[in-house]
Amino acid sequence: MSDKIKSIITASIAVKQQLLQDETIIKTVSDCVNVIVDAFKKGNKVLFCGNGGSAADAQHLAAEFSGRFYLDREALPAEALHCNTSYLTAVGNDYSYDVIYSRLVQGIGNKGDVLIGLSTSGNSKNIIAAFEVAKQKEMITIGFTGATGGKMKPISDYLLNVPSTDTPRIQESHIMLGHIICELVEAIYFA
Repeated sequence: MSDKIKSIITASIAVKQQLLQDETIIKTVSDCVNVIVDAFKKGNKVLFCGNGGSAADAQHLAAEFSGRFYLDREALPAEALHCNTSYLTAVGNDYSYDVIYSRLVQGIGNKGDVLIGLSTSGNSKNIIAAFEVAKQKEMITIGFTGATGGKMKPISDYLLNVPSTDTPRIQESHIMLGHIICELVEAIYFA
């Protein structure tokens, strides 16, 4: 079992090493930081969405903004869209699970807001639908995906496509990249 544990850790490190060497991803992270800082400065909000483990990651990252990261500071306007279970179950039941995020973006999204969608495949129908509505509302879209970017690739203003097809390794890197963004946004915004 010890060898298997070491193998999994090695695989996780290997994906992060690829990210470290990928100047496109590094620049995209920097661009995302600047876009989010600018949105907050203009009074806009950051919304997050994901499914399953990616929903948990979305909620985690939203809380880093609305709660705190390193600094004791004022809250920033950020929220994960799946946290209202009454809304989620009503819309899923009455309409379709595919529109749970797009309907909410239609209702609360504003021009200049940022929508961050996490999908390891890049093919989650409900996130794609939300990005399409966000585009109509002139919101900024940031996609966190796996290697190919999936169907989210062409509709993401900024794409952080982790160079892996292994869901756990992708999610581990999503949290790392998300934490980097949160740390730098907080440091710049509250400088």
